Amino acid sequence: MESTNQRRTLGNISPSARIHHTALIHPTAVIGKNVEISPYVIIGEKTVIGDNCIIGPHVNIDGWTILGSGNKISRGTYIGCDPESPKYKGESNCKNNYLIIGDDNIFRENVTVCRSIKQDEGDRIGNNNLFMDYSHIAQNCRIGSNTVVTNCVSLASNVVVEDYARIGGLSMVQQYCRIGKMAMVGACTKIVKDVPPFMLADGNPTSIYGLNIVGLRRNEIDPEVRRLLKKAYRILYRSNLSLESAIERIEKELEASYEVKYLVNFLKNSKRGIINQIIEEDEDQDLD
Repeated sequence: MESTNQRRTLGNISPSARIHHTALIHPTAVIGKNVEISPYVIIGEKTVIGDNCIIGPHVNIDGWTILGSGNKISRGTYIGCDPESPKYKGESNCKNNYLIIGDDNIFRENVTVCRSIKQDEGDRIGNNNLFMDYSHIAQNCRIGSNTVVTNCVSLASNVVVEDYARIGGLSMVQQYCRIGKMAMVGACTKIVKDVPPFMLADGNPTSIYGLNIVGLRRNEIDPEVRRLLKKAYRILYRSNLSLESAIERIEKELEASYEVKYLVNFLKNSKRGIINQIIEEDEDQDLD
């Protein structure tokens, strides 16, 4: 994916692009090689579409939006819409508010993704993500890679979703919250605090149900590392310690694997606080 400092000359449409005659392409847009643009698509000013993207019918891509290669965007999706904030007064007070999207993402029907409200500081979406029908991503969000955001999920502004996270359908995430790496959020969940990495969160009010064992296995996390994370979970949620004391105990007692270090760093940098209510999980849960 091209960075904002390496943009191709505006107005460059590759001759290999397949563009339906009903599509409206702004003269300054950039269209890469082998791009397929379906009927009634609108590509706005300043937009960059990378190679091998497939743009479905009735899609709108607008503003300072940069797409990498191999993205698939389905019917009715709006990529790069204006920030949904009363602070946004148009280009006059928020010039060059970018939305930067990586490679091989799938945006299913009627997804909406807003541009940043911060001048010259764009929203960013990584690679190989799946955004299902009617999911919404507000301004200033950061989405990692290999995530799944399922049907009708709403991410408020400034939300961070880390790599390999999963968010169940109809869930809502409050602004400034973080969904940690390989965490799983169950359907219809209201997130108002950070979900630590590798954890399973569900319910309203939201509770932690233990480790996301299925996700850890799918991502081939070693069984011994899973056992360390299980011990970290017990210290964090079942020792009746304060967050600061739990972090100290984890650092003192557990082997400093990459995953344990990642968890500790997440906890130390949580600004909204973490979900601290738990549901008793099965003690005999198989970690192998």
